[in-house]
Amino acid sequence: TIKRGFSKTKLATCSLFACNPNQEDHILQTKKTISKMKCSALALLAVIGSAAAGAPQLSINVRDGSFDDLGGLDPTLSWSASSSSGDVDLEYGVEASARPTADIASLPRKIWGTAKTTVGDWGVTARADLDAQDLSSADIEVDANNADADLSVHLEANAGDSFSVNKIEATKGIDSDDSRITVTPRYDLNTEEADVVVAYASGDTDIEVTASRDAQSIKISQQIDDENRVSPTLASSGDISVEWERKLGDDSSLTTTLTPND
Repeated sequence: TIKRGFSKTKLATCSLFACNPNQEDHILQTKKTISKMKCSALALLAVIGSAAAGAPQLSINVRDGSFDDLGGLDPTLSWSASSSSGDVDLEYGVEASARPTADIASLPRKIWGTAKTTVGDWGVTARADLDAQDLSSADIEVDANNADADLSVHLEANAGDSFSVNKIEATKGIDSDDSRITVTPRYDLNTEEADVVVAYASGDTDIEVTASRDAQSIKISQQIDDENRVSPTLASSGDISVEWERKLGDDSSLTTTLTPND
């Protein structure tokens, strides 16, 4: 099919020359531009590959919308490496678009790095994500976990001209016989909104209650068998939804959500 497509393109080009020879310069210029676009993507791949201890990974996503050709595909190159400095484990990487373009500077999308260490009884992980097209600020996430106390803290912040904390939450776990209870208070400093999530798990049943000053909801999740799980959710606003998850094997699953009021 691809070979036939190329043949049709060649015939169409020949017909164009026969009808209007003045279009030849324009077509040649277009071919040169496409060649530069292909070279720019290959150049980016070469730069990442030469700098990486391991080979970069290529993933292809499908974009929303209607496309007549391969424009609906969004290929992405990602590369990561790791090292250590004293008691700190470091990991860093970059994500870049692999779409053909004449502007190679527009290809990098994200630069990220993580640092892991231990402070007393706490395991601490900090991650920074930077927009490769705007390096003026970075999104920061900090996680601290104390396994002995069954306590964890999660913080989200932004670092630029100044450092500002956006969200913070803590989770306390309690084990009782064959069941487990977790309590997670959360606070958004930007909206000044707070809520708490209380989760209960026992056997094949999970119950999660989320409550804030203005809204409350409860989600009951029941494992029907090894492949199927059903989770209805009821909200104080009257909204109802039912989620069905089916395992497909190889760590894959399909989730469908039914919302009668939508």
